[in-house]
Order: sequence, then C-alpha cells, then structure tokens
Amino acid sequence: MKKHLLALAVATIATGSAFAQANDTLAKVKASGKIVMGVRESSAPLSYTLGDGKYAGYHVELCERIIKALTPTAKIEYTPVTSANRIPLVQNGTVDIECGSTTNNATRQKDVSFAYTTFVTEVRTAVKVASGIKSISQLNGKSLATTTGTTSVALLRKHERANGINFKEVYGKDHADSFLLLESGRADAFVMDDNILAGLIASSKSPKDYAIVGETLNVEPIAIMVRKDDPNFLKAVDAQIQGMMKTGELNKLYDKWFMNPIPPKNTSVNLAMGSVLKELIKSPNDKPAEDFNAKK
Repeated sequence: MKKHLLALAVATIATGSAFAQANDTLAKVKASGKIVMGVRESSAPLSYTLGDGKYAGYHVELCERIIKALTPTAKIEYTPVTSANRIPLVQNGTVDIECGSTTNNATRQKDVSFAYTTFVTEVRTAVKVASGIKSISQLNGKSLATTTGTTSVALLRKHERANGINFKEVYGKDHADSFLLLESGRADAFVMDDNILAGLIASSKSPKDYAIVGETLNVEPIAIMVRKDDPNFLKAVDAQIQGMMKTGELNKLYDKWFMNPIPPKNTSVNLAMGSVLKELIKSPNDKPAEDFNAKK
C-alpha cells in the first residue's frame, strides 16, 4: 500500500512538473535546448521565406535578437504558420513565439497574449495601375482577393463608403497566393495590410504595374504573439522590446527592413515609419486595434 502511495505521489509530482513546464516557456526551452519560432512565408518585409528553410524580415530578426538575449544557447526551430493556424499553434504549445504579421485585436487577446506593438499598418487596397481603380466606390462588381483567416474584406464591408458596393471574394491560401490572384487577373484588387502589399509589389515581376490605393479601412497594431498562460515570458519579451526602443535599436531595425534594399531581389519596400508607431516607441503598449480605431 505504501509503495502504491509513493508511486502515486511521484507520478503526481512529475505530472505537476510537466504541467508547470508547459506553462513556462523559458523552462521548456531550457529543458529541450530549442525554441520554436512561428514565421510566415509571404509576409515581407515582416516575415518571409528565402527558401531552403531560411526566413528573414523585420519581425524575424527582432525575435532572433530577443531569443538570443533571453536564451543564448537555444537553437531556433523555424515553423511556417498561416493566417488560419497561427493562433491554434501558439495556444497548443506547438509554437513558442509567433513572429509574423498578426494584428492585435480584442478577440484574439482572449486566446493569446501580444507583446508591445512593434509595427502599425493601415489596411488598404492593391490594384493594377491599368485598372484605374482608386477608391472603394470603384470596387462595385469587381473580384477582391483576400487571404483565408484574415479580416480585411470584413473590414471593407463594414466601411461607411462600402454601402451599396457589391463584390465577389476570391480566396488565397496565403498572401503570395492572394497576390497571384491579382497578378493573374483572377482578382481586380487585393485588400490587405499596406506593408504586406508593399512587400509583395516590391518583389513582383513588374512593381511599377501596381499601386496601393483607396481609403484606409483600419489602423492595425501588429505584434509578436506568445501563449496566454505564460505572463513571465511575455514580461521578458516586452522588456527586450522596450530596451530596443529606448536605445534606438528598433528604429535601426525598421530602417533596415523598410527603407533599404532587402533580399532576395535587393529592392526596397520604401515604407517610412508612421506617426502612430513613432509615438508607440516613446510610450510602448499592447492595446488592441479597437482602441486605435475608436471614434473620438
């Protein structure tokens, strides 16, 4: 009987220890010797693939620096995520830190935690210059590309200037696929974050053939995601980001990826830092998109 109770106690302790480690990212990383970084394959210049399992971008490098500071010896395992699976993979522990192009909003904050905002984007529309489209009113009867798992077209439908505008939605599995719908003529426009549109246009076969047009549908804070149940890891990540903001390192990282030529084609996205992000660098926060778009 005593042996049975002892075995049960040991098992309980082991289970409790495993549960605690599952909720402690840094402990998990220390035990395994690796950290799993969620990355995007076509969200340039924030997070994108260079091929052969290599990834690059503003958020990729930012996360690499954070990881090196927090766990210097950990091996980084890069795991591609999509708009549809990124939140579940963070929730279930498959991904330890997601470094892509995810909007921080109130709904998502129920499932995951967001670090301090490190990029702010405006949702707008990419079109072919030859189409002549320059505003929402000209989208009536057109086909709009959207990426599965994103909210851009829903935002368009809610916009006051979209009243009476009817369009057909065509879906891409990721941002590159959605841009291909525009490029191939299967869509007349692609509604998405302006930084993603700028990156896709810059890396296209003929950048001069495209333009980002129309009214701003939403201002969206973009941030790194971590698990909801690990406040200590979130605090550590935030501390690293805040430190980079204070020293000016974040500004330099932004200029590197948004204002200078980047691989693989050595072309520049040429998207200057906006006033909202400049203010956030002075006073960091993790407020959701709803706070940025609340009518005054």
